[in-house]
Amino acid sequence: MSGGSGERRSRPDRVYAPDFLTELFRNPLDPGYTDAAARRAAGGSSGPGWPARTVSLVVLVVLGFLFAVAYRQTVAEEPGRSQARAGLVTQIREREQQSDRLTERSDELRAEVSRLRAAALTGSAAARLRDLEAGTGVGRVRGDGVVVRLADAPNNPDAVTGSSGPSRVIYSDLQRVANALWGAGAEAVAINGQRLTATSTIRSAGDAILVDFRPVTGPYEVSAIGSGELRGRFDGSGAAALMREVAAKTGISFGVRRADDLTLPAAAEPRLRYARPAVSPSPSVSQDRSAEPSGSRTAPSPSGGGR
Repeated sequence: MSGGSGERRSRPDRVYAPDFLTELFRNPLDPGYTDAAARRAAGGSSGPGWPARTVSLVVLVVLGFLFAVAYRQTVAEEPGRSQARAGLVTQIREREQQSDRLTERSDELRAEVSRLRAAALTGSAAARLRDLEAGTGVGRVRGDGVVVRLADAPNNPDAVTGSSGPSRVIYSDLQRVANALWGAGAEAVAINGQRLTATSTIRSAGDAILVDFRPVTGPYEVSAIGSGELRGRFDGSGAAALMREVAAKTGISFGVRRADDLTLPAAAEPRLRYARPAVSPSPSVSQDRSAEPSGSRTAPSPSGGGR
């Protein structure tokens, strides 16, 4: 028995290693971090790195230097930007003045051509030419009709959201009104003095509304000349009902009134690309047809109006 117990004593005892996860949760930090924390608590050095306060000071100095350099560069470039902006503004004003002078000259030449044409044509030929000019929009017209007025909503802040952006009249509103007036039997239509023809466009460029590439600003007045039934037909149209509903919901202004003795200016000369010969060509008729664009003139409408 003694020999057996001696054999048992000579055998090495088994050593069980601790579980890895248990040891990890028991000592989550590396021993090096623990030693560094102990040295810092004892007042020793924390290592070869710089103190945190020194690093923060260096970072602030570098940021301040970068801001100073950016500011000086911006200030140095500002005169050049201002000069370039001023140059562009000057060019725009010069082009506007040049465009106004050319427009005035064009009106003078058009009036001179009209006088010479009236002197050359007499009787039915002159009357037919005036009718064609009125129908195609290249002649000034005068008569009774209606005026449809649209304006942006007042800039009142919303009580709930605090937003102060007003509801605006958009180009499709003017398209809808113009087409409804044509459909109600209008013989001539103009928006803020810009005469509409069969090739007119109503578009938007950003916040601006363009009529034949010319900007118009609110309040917008769509004037139309037609018979005494024009207002009643327009008021009963779907476009007028829709605009009244939009005005009630968004706050924009929409109103229709009858106007007596309206005068609508002539539109610019159209740039025709195609022509159609008359069925029975004759000198007078051929001259009249040259001023009429292809297609029927009984229902002229702006091409950009969605008609």
